[in-house]
Amino acid sequence: MDARQLEHFLAVVDHGGVRRAAQALFVAQPSLSQSIRALERDLGHALFHRVGRRLVLTQAGHALVEPARQVVRLLAVARSTVDAAADLESGWVEVAAMPSQAVEPLSSMVGAFTARHPGLSVVIRAAATADAVVEMVRTGVTEVGLLARSEPVRSAGVVLEDVGTQRFVLVAPPDWPVPDGGVVRREDLAGQRLVVGQVGTGMRGLVEDIRADGVELTAVVESEHREAILPLVLGGVGVAVLADSWAPLARQAGALVLDLEPPAHLHLALVWRRQELSPAAEAFLAAARGVR
Repeated sequence: MDARQLEHFLAVVDHGGVRRAAQALFVAQPSLSQSIRALERDLGHALFHRVGRRLVLTQAGHALVEPARQVVRLLAVARSTVDAAADLESGWVEVAAMPSQAVEPLSSMVGAFTARHPGLSVVIRAAATADAVVEMVRTGVTEVGLLARSEPVRSAGVVLEDVGTQRFVLVAPPDWPVPDGGVVRREDLAGQRLVVGQVGTGMRGLVEDIRADGVELTAVVESEHREAILPLVLGGVGVAVLADSWAPLARQAGALVLDLEPPAHLHLALVWRRQELSPAAEAFLAAARGVR
């Protein structure tokens, strides 16, 4: 086998089929199919069950995914190390991040990184939950991740570095009745209609904690798209608990942004694998540590 075959295999896995993988790789679909068949011959095992037009991983295919990602990632590290001989004048780093943290602090981290290394670029991969970030880093989908969780994060197989906290705020329509003092206590939310994130997110966890305190809430919309929450709030659908990374945008759009009492926070962490990183990834971590 060769590295290109493994890259083709992972593209089919990640894009859910040969056609979309071929489009993503800018290669002809017959060439990609031939590459996969050659890889199966080299390994002596079928990697996909062909069910109509769909490809479903076999047990052997599942077993190959993580080692293939490691090989492809190590080759990328090798290429980046060679590029580093030119003082990091070219190359890129891939970062997995959750939606709210991609707004901030990731944007500031990327800004600091690209200011230091204008020849380097960043590819940001979306992950809905902290566990998803860890899994993307652990399996080699990305070298680096940025996550947030209500409790301090612990995970085997990766390195986690605390980079501070991020508080929750309540975002409400401009005509929402603000409690005296401008601070929202949990009991003030009784009977409110909420726009919430999916299970496993910090914002959803806080809503469930408030419910556990005996405050009756109605989750009128559950959205996996964090960018849809502010328009829903401004449209009068409900209020939302969001990380304060959204606060500047919410205020600019005309929404109310109110502190919660008692305060609740997310723990932020950078995450990377316990192995040699590419020079670009090392440079990104160095820049990210300077952002607080």
